[in-house]
Amino acid sequence: MIHTDTLSDDLGDNHVGTSAENPLRKDAFNLSDDEKIELIKKDVTSILTTLGMDLEDDSIKGTPNRVAKMFVKEIFGGLNPLNKPSSSTFENGYKYGEMLVEKNITVYSTCEHHLLPIVGRAHVAYISNGKVIGLSKMNRIVDYYAKRPQVQERLTMQIVQELQRALNTEDVACVMDAKHLCVNSRGIRDIESSTVTSEFGGKFKEEKVRREFLDYIKLDTKF
Repeated sequence: MIHTDTLSDDLGDNHVGTSAENPLRKDAFNLSDDEKIELIKKDVTSILTTLGMDLEDDSIKGTPNRVAKMFVKEIFGGLNPLNKPSSSTFENGYKYGEMLVEKNITVYSTCEHHLLPIVGRAHVAYISNGKVIGLSKMNRIVDYYAKRPQVQERLTMQIVQELQRALNTEDVACVMDAKHLCVNSRGIRDIESSTVTSEFGGKFKEEKVRREFLDYIKLDTKF
C-alpha cells in the first residue's frame, strides 16, 4: 500500500494540480482578515520555535506578525473574492476589430506545493466582440489570480476565463513564462529553466490567429 504522504509528495514534486479551481473549503471566509492574521501569527511562531530560532532577538521577533499580514493582505489576497478587481468594460465605439495584446505583464505568484515564489511574465490578448476593457484591468486580473497558492496551468486558465466572462467572447488567449523557485532553489536546483503555459480560446485556436499573437509577443518593445 502506498502511503498518502508519499502520494502527496509525488504530486507536489511533479507540480501536478488536482483542480481547475483553487481548492478552498466552504468556510474559507468565515474568519475576518484580522482573525486569520492572529492565527497564522501563532502558527509561524510555532514553526520558528520548532526550528530553534530565538524569537526574543530583535531581528526576528516581528517576523510572525509580518509573515501573517503578508499572507493574508498581500501574496494570498487573491483568495478573497472581495479583492477581485472590477472588470468594467466599454462599448467598442471606435470599431477596432483587430487583436489587442497586453504583453510582459509581471506575474508574482506562489507555488501551492512548496509555498515558494513563481515569478514571470504573462502575455494576454483578445479580439473584441463589441466590448473592450481598460488596459490596466488586464494587469489587475492577472495580479488578482496570481495572488493565491497556485499552479501555473490553473492560473493561465483563470486569466482567460475571467476575460472571456468580462468581454462576453471566447476570443481570449494567454501565454505565461515563469520561473518556479521550488525548481530553481530546491530539489533539482535548475536555475536556468522556466515553465511556459498557454490557453487559447475561440479564434485563437486557429493556427493563423495564434501565430499572429505569438509573433506580437516576440516584438522588441523595450523603451
